[in-house]
Amino acid sequence: MIGASREALAAGRENLDSLTDNTSVDSAKLAQELTAVTDLLDREVSLRRVLTDPSRSGQDKAQLAASLLAGQVSGETVDLVSGLVRSRWSGARDLVDSVEELAAYAEIIAADKAGVLDDVEDELFRFGRIVSGSHELRAALTEPKAGAAGKAALVAKLLGGRAGDGTVRLVSSLVTKPRGRSLEQGLESYSKLAAARRDRVVALVTTAVPLSDSQKERLTGALGRLYGRHVHLNIDIDPEVVGGLRVQIGDEIIDGTVSSRLEGARQALEG
Repeated sequence: MIGASREALAAGRENLDSLTDNTSVDSAKLAQELTAVTDLLDREVSLRRVLTDPSRSGQDKAQLAASLLAGQVSGETVDLVSGLVRSRWSGARDLVDSVEELAAYAEIIAADKAGVLDDVEDELFRFGRIVSGSHELRAALTEPKAGAAGKAALVAKLLGGRAGDGTVRLVSSLVTKPRGRSLEQGLESYSKLAAARRDRVVALVTTAVPLSDSQKERLTGALGRLYGRHVHLNIDIDPEVVGGLRVQIGDEIIDGTVSSRLEGARQALEG
């Protein structure tokens, strides 16, 4: 997103944070209602165009949204959506994307408030690794011709009893309503939302063997000092790295693996 849409989404995030600071607000319910609003706006092209029409006043658009949603969702969801449509948007589609992101963020907040956000992050990461390792499974979850009900059932079978309810809802929403996102992009977006909630960064660590608790602690501390923020480690075991570590944070890669050094030596000899 750019310009006005980015500012509108940032304001929506702030409103959601403030709203969910109230312990009486059910963040998980809020997430499900925002998902329903996403579905509505995704279906109704004319409605989202009206709600992002720059020629109409923000108050007029907020009143329209409130009249449509009243009685269908909670007052908190009405307030959030009304606040969003009061803002200016660079494109009508950006409004739908933003409501969808706020739905996922509300689910992340619910996990954080329940003290299980670390579990959700780990479950999402492990699920992504399982899918990436199986072409057949990925195809079953992403094939456009496969029905949403079948995909949801497959997610429930894969994660039922192995992951929390919040993780299941996030993954199920992603595979049944990808809205142009790849599975990998969706899971990465969830990871970023979780990191943002904790004001920390996520480091993907690739290593040949599992790290001990003390090694994880030292690595977390070193990366935290380097980046000036708390760091969450997602650890991927890959015997092909031979030894050492490969750390990726965003687009930056710190590669200290033996395989990388061997490849560098090979290229030098060939050059």
